[in-house]
Amino acid sequence: MRALDAGLVLCHECHQLNRLVRPQGQRCLRCGAHIHPRRPASIAKTWALLITAVLLYLPANLLPIMTLRSFGRGSPDTIITGVVALAQHGMLPIAAVVFIASILVPTFKLVGIALLLVSVQRRQRLSPRQRILMFRFIEWIGRWSMLDIFVIAILVAVVNFGSIASVEAGFGAVAFAAVVILTMLAALTFDPRLIWDNTESP
Repeated sequence: MRALDAGLVLCHECHQLNRLVRPQGQRCLRCGAHIHPRRPASIAKTWALLITAVLLYLPANLLPIMTLRSFGRGSPDTIITGVVALAQHGMLPIAAVVFIASILVPTFKLVGIALLLVSVQRRQRLSPRQRILMFRFIEWIGRWSMLDIFVIAILVAVVNFGSIASVEAGFGAVAFAAVVILTMLAALTFDPRLIWDNTESP
């Protein structure tokens, strides 16, 4: 049984349970914040953020993310070429970390959020517990995709020795950071209670 079936609605600000008076929206008795039985336009907002992230995912992987110059020589690297270069130099553990954090994790987040949206919209009879576990995993793992951006930011700030050695961030880094932020926002705008609405009868 859902709290909504008992006429209760949760405040997202202070987590106070309120008696549902107006389904179209009311204010929390404790903190005065606007509360709704379900987040307004949750699916539409999540789709908008997800589609934007997918559109930026291609330039994030195709455009150079970083250029390392040593004694005036160097070439720009994308995420994939950077992973290959690390592997060729015998740094397989670092290459694996970069591959997982920069390619596998963002791809899993994009596909996972899309699957959640499709399953909710089509009211598919899938296991709600598995879907909620996937949603929690997407929320938890999202922040680790910023690993590459933090590394690039540190390198740009620290490695600046003129013609001897320098690091420059590329447009791919901007697109990649946007993908990470948009997928994190998509996970925040998605209302996980919609998963249980599909599986439990009112």
